Amino acid sequence: MSGRFITFEGIDGAGKSTHIEPLAERLRARGITVVTTREPGGTPLAERVRELLLHESMDAVAETLLVFGARRDHLQRVIVPALARGETVLCDRFSDATFAYQGRGRGQDESMLRTLEAWVQAGVQPDLTLWFDVEPAVAAARRARARASDRFEAEDPAFFERVRAGYKARMEQSPERFARLDSTLEKSAVQRQIDAAVAALLERQR
Repeated sequence: MSGRFITFEGIDGAGKSTHIEPLAERLRARGITVVTTREPGGTPLAERVRELLLHESMDAVAETLLVFGARRDHLQRVIVPALARGETVLCDRFSDATFAYQGRGRGQDESMLRTLEAWVQAGVQPDLTLWFDVEPAVAAARRARARASDRFEAEDPAFFERVRAGYKARMEQSPERFARLDSTLEKSAVQRQIDAAVAALLERQR
């Protein structure tokens, strides 16, 4: 596959979703074909699963299996075809979120997650992961100003501390594809961090 796969990660309220479309517009201005999408979601089936995940009570195993089921459909219908066409895919969350939320956050066994990751993703991994890192208290204040909480956003601060630690662990395991962004900065400063990380990726792939 000749396309580029860039994922946006971070705890709820980190500000990552704010930056996806602006980055897409900057890339399109350079003549790059871009697909923007999200997880859970990205296909009609996965969007229905998203609604269940965000609003229906379930145990952690069911939650994990639904996440991977939605991801499989998303990969087959959107991500892999776009990459095969040579396009750039910008995705709001991917498998790092599963290891952070369902793994560290919910306490699901990492070996099980790795087995599911290998089975469902068949080797598909991001070329670049932008981790919007922020203190959970800052993220919570942003969420409170922005919207009513879903099932994940309503979790306590300790949950988000575990999730943040999960992202840190993933970065330590794959430092070559992660760019940690200081998401406490002003929007323009975060944008500069994004552009620097993407420019480095484009340079590597020249």
